[in-house]
Amino acid sequence: QVQLVDSGGGLVQAGGSLRLSCAASGPINSMGWFRQAPGKEREFVSAITWSGVITYYADSVKGRFTISRDNVNNKMYLEMNSLKPEDTAVYYCAGRKARWRDWSGGYSPREIDYWGQGTQVTVSS
Repeated sequence: QVQLVDSGGGLVQAGGSLRLSCAASGPINSMGWFRQAPGKEREFVSAITWSGVITYYADSVKGRFTISRDNVNNKMYLEMNSLKPEDTAVYYCAGRKARWRDWSGGYSPREIDYWGQGTQVTVSS
């Protein structure tokens, strides 16, 4: 059983930046980030393949967020720029044993095998 520990959240003003980190206890094929705002369902943010060559983004974060991974150290990152108040949520590191299925605009939380504990991101206006 792989364990994920995510970190890096905090309070930032609109337009600011944060970098989230995820440390895995072992190698994971596919990784990504989801987020959940109060009263809302958990939603897909970004995903990355094992090689790191292919990345996917939700339309709401495309052009502002960048996902990356370091397979030597079993880590993954999410660089978040131009943050908006609507980005406020708990962000979860996610891992999947299998490859990501063909891209169709997003992925479901039901497709995830491993979750981090979550890190709070709050963007003030």
